[in-house]
Amino acid sequence: MTRRGSGDLPLEVRNAYYKLPDLETERLKVRRLALDDADDMFAYASSEEVARYVLWTPHRSRDDSLAFLRMTIPEYDDPHIRRHKWGIVLKATGRLIGTIDIFKSPGDNAGEIGYAIGTEYWGHGYVTEAATAVVRLGFEHMALNRIEARCNPANTGSARVMEKVGMSYEGTIREQVFVKGRYVDLKVYSILKREYDAGKDKGSTG
Repeated sequence: MTRRGSGDLPLEVRNAYYKLPDLETERLKVRRLALDDADDMFAYASSEEVARYVLWTPHRSRDDSLAFLRMTIPEYDDPHIRRHKWGIVLKATGRLIGTIDIFKSPGDNAGEIGYAIGTEYWGHGYVTEAATAVVRLGFEHMALNRIEARCNPANTGSARVMEKVGMSYEGTIREQVFVKGRYVDLKVYSILKREYDAGKDKGSTG
């Protein structure tokens, strides 16, 4: 089987891969991160609760957040990087409240999303709003056929987000990752392009 390389993709699709666009929703701006985001990032990334189910440990100082930003920002212009991260910004305040990323596999036309958001913003639908915009970008502008997301089985809030953006539960991969001193199971959710299209068509006619 011959896999399509990035050079074979249409220009619009290549731009979506390598020139990460800013997105906008009703309440959010989903944009590239900047060094000026260090204070806002530290405010949520220093939380033990936010870091409870993710692979990274809480930021211990603003310098940790700044170091992360200095590592991440240059990757936006690197065509070899397959995972890019947006900041989730609340329009009402202009404050960075979290991040969302997508890992892109051009050869398989598949992607994986992940996200984190400050605890004070839980339960307001912000992550669902941001994830919906990223899923739309993936299917409508990046030529993806499949988008998935994974979460710790105990992370029920994350699982609900996956369901709200139209993903279906596929199964649990046992002891998939070794993180914070132990092996952790991961629940896998996904949505296919044809399912996304069917949902969009239903929404436009219903």
